[in-house]
Amino acid sequence: MNVPKIREVGMAKSPTVEDVARVAGVSRQTVSNVINAPDIVRDATRQRVNAAIAALGYAPSMAARRLRTQRSATIGIHLDPYAGGISGIVLDRFIHALTDRATPRGLRILVYAAADADEELRRIRQLREGGEIDRIVLTGTYAGDPRADWLAHHDIPFVAFGRPWGEPGAGAEMGHPGRPWVDVDGAAGTRAATGHALAAGRRVAFLGWPEGSGTGDDRERGWREAMGDAADGLRWTSVDSVSQARAVVDEALAEASVDAVVCASDTLALGAHLAASHSGRPDLPVIGFDNTPVAEALGLSSVEQRPERVAEAVLDLLVADPATHDGDWHRLITPELVVR
Repeated sequence: MNVPKIREVGMAKSPTVEDVARVAGVSRQTVSNVINAPDIVRDATRQRVNAAIAALGYAPSMAARRLRTQRSATIGIHLDPYAGGISGIVLDRFIHALTDRATPRGLRILVYAAADADEELRRIRQLREGGEIDRIVLTGTYAGDPRADWLAHHDIPFVAFGRPWGEPGAGAEMGHPGRPWVDVDGAAGTRAATGHALAAGRRVAFLGWPEGSGTGDDRERGWREAMGDAADGLRWTSVDSVSQARAVVDEALAEASVDAVVCASDTLALGAHLAASHSGRPDLPVIGFDNTPVAEALGLSSVEQRPERVAEAVLDLLVADPATHDGDWHRLITPELVVR
């Protein structure tokens, strides 16, 4: 097949659909069909039009397509306020991966800010009514989260990154087919981390967040499953703060001897590592969760959440047709223990 050349049109401006039609020797409507409904065009004609598009460097107008289809092909996602710390990089990696993988699917990402759930829902309503977004990725799910029910009620397609941590019967149950989600199997991660740590001895402590966090409780569960009865008395608690985690572990190590510490985050792991070094045990095995650059720099083992795989699964569910999708609407991504 002969590939058309740009000089055949002899233009200095951006190519138009009429230019593509002229080079390919077809009508403007045929070019439009190749772009918007390729299945109805004969293979030979479609190949000729695609060759002309490639040769001319033609890019279909997304604005015109949105007007024609009444769909923006744009995914809205909340951008959390910058709070510093260590573990926030996981969400940054997720948004980057989502953007990178959305482009080949003909989708775009629009980030928006909001201080709380109510403001976020108002923002979503404005963006939807303005035709700027037509689907949502939820992040930061929590018990009693009203957003999934609101989106479902307003027929806005969405997928949550994170399980709908709530009480059974609250309207956002784990297995609800109308509440699609993708999450990382935190229990599997800490179970693997604890299994590895047990090679150093039977007394493996767990440094986690205060009870009541769905994500934190899930990570604690993996540790308990690996430890069994040996877990008694080895559960330590701290908020996600390096200084507070260090203070908690400083006190715990002064009162009891442990062989290793598994942590619910790299932030806690850094605090535990500093406390161990301060107490004269710099080689105490400490395993974090999130596999951040800080853990890598300090040589700490950590659980890698694989946000790139989460992003791929989120997009798969977000573009799935409910009328034909016969798979599961809930995906658990198995994390990977990175040993250093």
